[in-house]
Amino acid sequence: MSIQAQLKKYELPPLPYKTTDLEPYIKGEIVDVHYNGHHKGYVNASNTYVERLEKVIKGEVTSYDIQGLMRMLVFNINGHKLHSLYWNNMAPQGKGGGKPGGKLADLIEKQYGNFDNFKKIFTETANSLPGTGWTVLYYDYENGNLQLMTFENHFQNHIAELPIVLILDEFEHAYYLQYKNKRADYVGAWWNVVNWDDAEKKLQKFVK
Repeated sequence: MSIQAQLKKYELPPLPYKTTDLEPYIKGEIVDVHYNGHHKGYVNASNTYVERLEKVIKGEVTSYDIQGLMRMLVFNINGHKLHSLYWNNMAPQGKGGGKPGGKLADLIEKQYGNFDNFKKIFTETANSLPGTGWTVLYYDYENGNLQLMTFENHFQNHIAELPIVLILDEFEHAYYLQYKNKRADYVGAWWNVVNWDDAEKKLQKFVK
């Protein structure tokens, strides 16, 4: 008896601006390599592991490492989806940076007192990340708070499905061609391209 199963593949979303539009804060060379190399690589790898999983489901392969398969599938899907959030969370000079408005500004003021204090705590959190990974601000459905979190890599769970409002990529490929080992300088520069309109739209989807 043959098993009919078909899993949909992932696609690389279009970059919402030109690769050079985040300059001088993030060089076009970095965006190009990051998007066309690393992000595209996550999409391609996700689809490779989706195909392998589909063969397992259909019974077309009898020898496989299910733990390793699921680990790599989750890693690459998270890499793809987190990068998609990251690109949209930034905007070209003149459209990015500054301060948030709307509901996001209200929650930040309520929890942190003012934006500058929030920025300080977020920056300190990002700079405290050991190794490589991500810093995210997400909406907590239980108490309505904005929670800060860092996580190394993205092997575990489908963290990309969290209600993420703001995200910062801290893998070396996000900054090393420009900032070398001075990650804190990259974190500081990133604030100039934060797309607060996108962050507000994300938050509005999560707030009940």
